[in-house]
Amino acid sequence: MLKIQEIREIIKLIDQSSIQKFTFESDGGKIKLEKSSGETLTVVSDAPLAAPAPQAVPQVAAPVAAPAAPAPAETPAQASAPVEVAEDASLHKITSPMVGTYYQASSPDAAPYVKKGDKVTAESIVCIVEAMKLFNEIESEVSGEIVEVLVQDGQLVEYGQPLFLVKEN
Repeated sequence: MLKIQEIREIIKLIDQSSIQKFTFESDGGKIKLEKSSGETLTVVSDAPLAAPAPQAVPQVAAPVAAPAAPAPAETPAQASAPVEVAEDASLHKITSPMVGTYYQASSPDAAPYVKKGDKVTAESIVCIVEAMKLFNEIESEVSGEIVEVLVQDGQLVEYGQPLFLVKEN
C-alpha cells in the first residue's frame, strides 16, 4: 500500500491536472480519486479486491474538499495567539492529508510523538490520523523545531487542516 506522502502527492497532481478520475490498485488495496464540482473524493480500501463493492465503498468513502479553505482559515484563528498568526509566513505548516481523528501518540499511555519545542527531521513521525479504522502515521516534511501544536488529542481534523507549525532549520 502507498505511504501517506505518496497519496498526498497523487492528490496534488490530480488537483493540478485535468484528470477527472484516477484509480490505483495494489496489494489488495485500492485508491480511487474523482473530481466533481470543485471537490476531490478519495476512497481508500484495504479490503481484498474480490470483496463486493457495495460493502466496501460505503464503509470507506470520505468526501475530501480539495480547496479546504474554510477549515484551515478557522483553525489557526481558534488555536493560535494573534502573534503566531503574524509569524505564519515564516513557519511551515504540517497539514492533515485526510479527514480523520488526530492522535498525538501511538496509544493512550504512550508519550506523544512530538510536542512544542521538539526538534524534527524530514520524515519524522509527528502524529497519527485515524481514518476509516486505519491508523496513518503522519511524517514531517521538513526539518526544524515544533513551534505550535494546533490540534488536541482525539480532535477530528479535515483534509488540509494545519496540525503543527514548524520553524525550519
